[in-house]
Amino acid sequence: MLYTQKTGKTVECCLCARRCSIKDGSTGFCSIRKNQDGTLYTTNYGKSVAFGVDPIGKKPLLHFNPGASVASLAAAGCNFHCQFCDNWLISQETKATENFLPPEEIIRLAKEANCQGISYTYTEPTIFMEYAYDTAKLAHKAGLFNTFVTNGYMTHEAISTISPYIDAVTVDFKAAGDPDFYKNFSAVPDVKPIFEALKWLKLTDVHIEITNLVIPKIGNSMHQIKYLSKWINDYLGPNTPFHLLRFHPDYKMNTLPVTSIEDMENAYLTAKSEGLLFTYLGNVSDHVAENTYCPACSEQVIHRNGFEITNWNLTADMHCQFCDNHLPIKGKYYP
Repeated sequence: MLYTQKTGKTVECCLCARRCSIKDGSTGFCSIRKNQDGTLYTTNYGKSVAFGVDPIGKKPLLHFNPGASVASLAAAGCNFHCQFCDNWLISQETKATENFLPPEEIIRLAKEANCQGISYTYTEPTIFMEYAYDTAKLAHKAGLFNTFVTNGYMTHEAISTISPYIDAVTVDFKAAGDPDFYKNFSAVPDVKPIFEALKWLKLTDVHIEITNLVIPKIGNSMHQIKYLSKWINDYLGPNTPFHLLRFHPDYKMNTLPVTSIEDMENAYLTAKSEGLLFTYLGNVSDHVAENTYCPACSEQVIHRNGFEITNWNLTADMHCQFCDNHLPIKGKYYP
């Protein structure tokens, strides 16, 4: 899917914002999409490198069908080369051991596990678009919702193709979208396509939540967090959930420390100061910023312990039980 033929047997991949020009016999930057005699093939279709059942809060999605369980699926490959990736064994190793898991079997397993939806996650789902696309179509027919956990580096064509079958998306920023950070630590030449993709997603019915990894020393600029928070408010709206995630050392950056609580709380206050009504701290256990508060009366309406909801003070139609204000939470609560 999503490529055009150029002169000779060269093709241009139109899936991610790199738009790789691929010669016959070669692969794109992701090492997954291969040009064979002028036709572009995906080499990871149906090859699951990870499959399991997760709480939806792990994605993280806190304002979309809270409490739901999702079958989580990944295939090898990524269009970023993040030096801090915590799933690098499957995202960067394109020859990872895999199991053949066709879309029909994914639906069966999800139903068997009493899941309410499917999440395309762990690696970059844009890179296994065809696999996700076929699975997502079957999921909708089976009454399951679909969610993408993505770096957002996709084309308008890719969004137009997948968005009718995706119900919610988590777009993961690193270092609050700092362009120099992306170039130096993720091998991404330009961050603008991520922001453009979010504008396109906003025009669809897809529910959007944003995460940002706060990395000590090299990716914890409060100025940059302020910029990203303002952009979210301006273009996506103040009700957009914004998750600030605490960094844990991994892969090639395993000598950096864990992000300090002070940095995390500063980031939280910075985002709130830009008008974002639903800002959360992730990977910080037992913190008040894990919870949801009514913006009208400031009462705690959802209490969480990690991914578990331990107290629920909203009506079935998502109104605050204290002041009757409606909260922008999509779907239903699964206790």
